[in-house]
Amino acid sequence: MAYEKIKVAREGDVVIITLNDPATMNAAGMDLASELLAAFKVGVAGAEPARAFVLTGEGRAFCSGANLSATPRGQRLDADGKPDAGAALETVYNPLVTYVREMPVPLVTAVNGAAAGVGCSLALLGDLIVAGESAYFLQAFRRIGLVPDGGSTYLLPRMIGKARAMEMALLGERVLAATALEWGLINRCVPDADLMPTAMALAQALATGPASLGLSRQIMTASLDTDWAAQLHRERIAQRTAGKTEDFVEGVSAFLSKRPAQFKGR
Repeated sequence: MAYEKIKVAREGDVVIITLNDPATMNAAGMDLASELLAAFKVGVAGAEPARAFVLTGEGRAFCSGANLSATPRGQRLDADGKPDAGAALETVYNPLVTYVREMPVPLVTAVNGAAAGVGCSLALLGDLIVAGESAYFLQAFRRIGLVPDGGSTYLLPRMIGKARAMEMALLGERVLAATALEWGLINRCVPDADLMPTAMALAQALATGPASLGLSRQIMTASLDTDWAAQLHRERIAQRTAGKTEDFVEGVSAFLSKRPAQFKGR
């Protein structure tokens, strides 16, 4: 598939998706967001499914937010004659972030420079989040009179608590990568030159792991919305699924033989 706003590459079983509109600091307009959703779907269900994803940005930014100048969110008018700034969320952005959150393939986000607005949401969807030292996270919505979106109001309180989430949303100040690490918002803060090597090393570790990693991703995410009994049941169902994989047979055999397991992701 040909893309105009993103680049897709592959290294072994790792699919690398790069937001590629550096003139706008990779602003996530509706066209880019649509391409991004398509690329993830191909990576999950295509002829050669990915076993891990890396998502990053071209140039000096990860993603500067929605491209308001190219695809204004207010294209649709409400009954009162005023623009419906949430219309694009319903049709484009929410389907994207929901798919990424629920897909069965682990995701590493490699954050370079700004991760602002919906770009911050995309960065935080990573199962493992790596940021270069010059990176920062910004809830920029207050600057244009809108509310956080892309799942930010869901993710942030759960990741860093209400107090810090409120600070990001209401003050709209940059959270530098080192602070994000201290807050528990990200997994790694590394020198800029080490960003992609670190992200790729983590992705390769995921891509050589068992199929159960995808199940672990899904049930860990689901735990944010469920009670104890329901989550225990979810674990039971996932364990049944994992126990029927070739990787489980290989894992037990390797353990008993005292050798490294060679997982195939199935």
